[in-house]
Formats: sequence, C-alpha cells, structure tokens
Amino acid sequence: MAEWVAQEFEESRPRLRAIAYRMLGSNAEADDAVQEAWLRLSRTGPEGIDNLAGWLTTVVSRVCLDMLRSRSSRREEPAENVLREGEPAARDVDSPEHDVVLADSLGPALMLVLDSLDPDERLAFVLHDLFGVSFEEVAPIVGRSPVAARQLASRARRRLRGGPAPGAIVPSPADVARQRELVDAFLAASRGGNFEALVSLLNDDVELRADHVAVEMASARQAQGAPPLKEVIRGGEQVARVFLGRAAAAKPALIDGMPGAVWAPGGKPRSIFVFTSRDGRVVGLEIVADPERIQELDLFW
Repeated sequence: MAEWVAQEFEESRPRLRAIAYRMLGSNAEADDAVQEAWLRLSRTGPEGIDNLAGWLTTVVSRVCLDMLRSRSSRREEPAENVLREGEPAARDVDSPEHDVVLADSLGPALMLVLDSLDPDERLAFVLHDLFGVSFEEVAPIVGRSPVAARQLASRARRRLRGGPAPGAIVPSPADVARQRELVDAFLAASRGGNFEALVSLLNDDVELRADHVAVEMASARQAQGAPPLKEVIRGGEQVARVFLGRAAAAKPALIDGMPGAVWAPGGKPRSIFVFTSRDGRVVGLEIVADPERIQELDLFW
C-alpha cells in the first residue's frame, strides 16, 4: 500500500508543483507546498480517499492559499528575479503541466498581474482557467459557493485583461465605505419596517428602476396590501413604501466593486439591488433579475 501511495504521489507531483508555482510564483515555495501535501498524506493515509489526485490538488491549493494569506506584504523582487526563478525545473520538461508553466513564464505581465490578485481570486483563476478544476471543486477550498467561486475567477480575468476601461471612474475606498454604511442602514430599516428611517436615507427625487423579470417576480410574490413594483418609481416616500419590510432575505454584496445587495436563495443570485448614492443618500436604485444581466455583473457576497 505504501509503495502504491508513493507511486501515485510521484505521478501527481508535476501537476501539483505546477499549480503551486502558479499560485505562489516561487519554485522554492512551490516545492514546500507539495512537500507539505505529502506529509499530510503520510499522516492521514489513503484510507477513505476515493480520488487521491483530487485530494492532493485540494490539499496543495489550501496550503498555497494559507501561504498567500499569511504574507504580510507582496514580494518586492525585481521582475527579472521573478522570471529567472520561474523557469521550470528540468524534471517537469516532459509533463503537460510543464507546457502551462513554460507558456506563462514567457509572459512577465501575466506573472506580475497574478501577483496583484487577491489570494482567493488567484486560486480560483489558476485552478479553473489553467488546470480545468470545476467551480464545484474550487468552492469548498475558498469557502464559498460555486457561483461565488465563478465570480472570483471572472474578476481575476477582468484584471488580467487590463483592469478598468479607459476613462472609467474608480471609486475611492472612502466612497465604498460610505456607500456600504448607507446600504447597511437601508437594509436594516427595510427589514425593521421603519418607514421614517427609509425615507431619510432616500433622496427626495430618488428613482427606482426594475427590469421586467423583477417586476414579474414581485407580482407573483406580492403581499396583500403592498404597493406593486413597477419598472420605474420616483420619489422618496414612494420608493420607501415598496421596500418597507421586504428586505429580510437580502444580503450585502459588492456589485462591480460598489456596495449593494443580493437575494440569493440556495446560493444562486436571483435579484440584484444596485445602489447609486450622493451626499450620503440614495439617489438611484436598480433591481436586476434577468439571469443574463446578472451573469454580466461582477458580484461578490
């Protein structure tokens, strides 16, 4: 049994090392991560492991994620040092994973951008896009739903493509913090049925827009006596009446980088609430429920 386990591990080593290198950007750290996976396998034993290769991939990924999260700061090595360290070891030359590492090492920009990603983004992108691991398998590694794991990889791809579009307005951390406080207060007032608090958070000429899917969903679930949701509703009091007591299941979320809310029964986003704020009050609200439009949003919750 021990000989079989060792043989299976050695067969998986090139792939594990390639994953670890793409996660950590260092041959030495990649070797450490793979060695840690072997130690954990030795301590645990193969009993009860149905898919040893998948188990090893998960362990190496979690080790790498822990290493990334524990880094107090990003590496400050010159680019040429990163590239020189990134040259694949000779023992990987005949493996398919070597082709991935070699192709990536030829693009210094990719390496530098990968190093700028958040640990969870980097892991989701590397595992899924470079090594074909499904989002169902990625999800438990990062502690999120498969949908959220997919969004992590999507956000990483956008950053790899070059970040915000030319001319795009990037919100400051202060803007994000202020809107987060506003959204949290709005959700609390809605859940608590506090009409006066809701009105105070809305601009007098606030405009609520809802797509046709959201209107149909609201119509099917409308409580007796509640005002109907329409495609366009204007005015602070009118919008407040629509949301009064209705946000019990909504959760705070980041939508294209700005705080908003999501209704996601069973972990699947069904309605997205996009907020626009100015001077500490909500000036615009949009409810997105069309599945195709939801897929286009950069969503985290």
